[in-house]
Amino acid sequence: MKKKKADKKRSKKQETTQEKEPIQIAEEQSLEEKLQEEKDRYLRLYAEFENFRKRTAKDRLELFETAGESIIKNLLPVLDDFERAIAEINKSKDDEALKGVQLIFDKFKNILLKEGLSDIEIKKGDAFDAEIHEAIAQVPVDDKKMSGKIFDVVEKGYKLGNKVIRFPKVVTGQ
Repeated sequence: MKKKKADKKRSKKQETTQEKEPIQIAEEQSLEEKLQEEKDRYLRLYAEFENFRKRTAKDRLELFETAGESIIKNLLPVLDDFERAIAEINKSKDDEALKGVQLIFDKFKNILLKEGLSDIEIKKGDAFDAEIHEAIAQVPVDDKKMSGKIFDVVEKGYKLGNKVIRFPKVVTGQ
């Protein structure tokens, strides 16, 4: 009798254990799925953070490179005036005045060069590129080789670092 009761208890335990096993397996699977989802979410969040960090570092570097951009843009007309003054003094053949103005111009230009300003080099006969040049007029040309090419440079262009801060104004041949 005691043996029958013990057998009944064991069989009930086995039944409940067998019933619990599928439930435990399902729970484990759902927990593994949740863990995998959390890992995936963590990796995406980490990747987003890395992209954010790289983007802000790039923006900060760009900001440092072009920090004085507005001041330099405002000084470009003064640079143009110096160049025009030197050209006019050159015509008058006043060597002493030319030396003085040239000295001031060179100092001024060197300061701007140290800040990262550089000329956009173009000359008559270069091919016109709308990405780099600003065409302000077209003139008819006799030479077909000059068609679509730069005929005259009206205003010089400048870059600050790698960024164009003033596009050169040119006249193109038609």
